Amino acid sequence: MIGLVAVVAAVLGAVPPVSVAWLAPALAIHLLWTVLFLRVAWRRNPLPSWLAAGDVAVTVMFCLAQRHLVAVDALAANASWISGLVTMSVVVAGVAWRPAIAVPAGLAVAAAYLVGARFAAPHQDVVSTLAIHLMQILAIALLMTLLRRSAASADAFLRGSARAEVTLMVERLRREDELRQVGSVHETSLHTLTMVGLGTYDRPSETLRRQAVTDLAALERLRDRPHAGTAAIALDALLDEVAGRATSLEVRRSLTPETVPGDVAERFARAVNEALANIARHAGVREAELVSSSRDGEIRVEVADAGAGFDVERVPPDRFGVRGSILGTMRSLPNAGADIRSGTGGTRVSLWWRP
Repeated sequence: MIGLVAVVAAVLGAVPPVSVAWLAPALAIHLLWTVLFLRVAWRRNPLPSWLAAGDVAVTVMFCLAQRHLVAVDALAANASWISGLVTMSVVVAGVAWRPAIAVPAGLAVAAAYLVGARFAAPHQDVVSTLAIHLMQILAIALLMTLLRRSAASADAFLRGSARAEVTLMVERLRREDELRQVGSVHETSLHTLTMVGLGTYDRPSETLRRQAVTDLAALERLRDRPHAGTAAIALDALLDEVAGRATSLEVRRSLTPETVPGDVAERFARAVNEALANIARHAGVREAELVSSSRDGEIRVEVADAGAGFDVERVPPDRFGVRGSILGTMRSLPNAGADIRSGTGGTRVSLWWRP
């Protein structure tokens, strides 16, 4: 939109000494660049560095050619169409880069504007214009720094909340497993002892002997049950509950019944929870697929969508979701890992663990 406004302003302000021979090609280049910029920016998040660098280069080129493109009256009032492009280039640089790069890029654009303005109108006062540009550069750098810190804090809070939620689910399933085992003891060992105490068996019995062996085996399993951190959890039940909590998505599920240690189940759940949250926030779709399978001893879980993909390598370091809650979570387990494939056809997150 800003690009179209600049074109209209340039045409309306095309009075001498503006050169049509310079202005027409400049506006054609500007229109083509605007279309390319909008197309790439719409599809790519975050904004690619090469796109911001190209925007700075185009603006610098127009700034240096101001004496052929802008009327002197517009320069004197600091109201030329190129002045608007300078502001937008400063904003784009601040969004795409950290202050260490964005500030020098903004200063380069401001310097090019002042040089071009001096060539076009040698007696023009440039002090006020320089002050305005410096304020714009510092303001956008400060604003983006605050936004990035806020985003990092929000990521940390959501990460902690997700971990707490998954931990609660795991503990509930562990408790249910304990109750099932206690119930099993009640229905076997205690039942057998009660029958013996009531005198049901008044002489040696093969049936009693077999039942006693079975009951003893159940008690041995209960005694040897692993500690809470590695207690067996039904992975399919946990993942089904995680998917059910993604209320903004319709999650199609195909889950193979499988029991894994509690710490393994928890990491699978945390990674799946983050993958579904990313789909809801960024993919632009309302459907996802969750599949778990077991083959040759390896347990694999996949989360897929058909939405807008992203470049995994360009994810900023301060965005913890992909690198921390998915890749880092699974890779912290021995014999486990994760892989993310993303493109125009959607995103697929693959998680695996081998006992």
